[in-house]
Amino acid sequence: MTEHGYTHNKEAHLKRLRRIEGQARGLQRMVEEDKYCIDILTQVSAMTRALQSVSLSLLEEHLGHCVAGAIEHGGPEAEAKLKEANEAIARLVKS
Repeated sequence: MTEHGYTHNKEAHLKRLRRIEGQARGLQRMVEEDKYCIDILTQVSAMTRALQSVSLSLLEEHLGHCVAGAIEHGGPEAEAKLKEANEAIARLVKS
C-alpha cells in the first residue's frame, strides 16, 4: 500500500470532509426551505473556508512528504513532483 502525505492524518481529514458534507446537505435544506439569501451565502462562505482549510492541509502534507521525498531522490521524478505541486497551487489560487 502506498503511503501518501496525508496518510498519518487520514482520519482527521475524513472527519473534516464528513462535516463539510453535512454543511452541503444543510445548504440544500436551506434552499428547499426558502431561507433568506444572505443566510445561505453565509453558509456557502463557511463551507468554502472549510474546503480551503482541507486543501491547504493536504497541500502542506504533499509538499512535506511526496515532493520532499522526490527531491531527496532527485532526477526526473523530482522535477515532475515540483511541476505537479506548482500546478496544484495554481489551481488552488484560482479557486
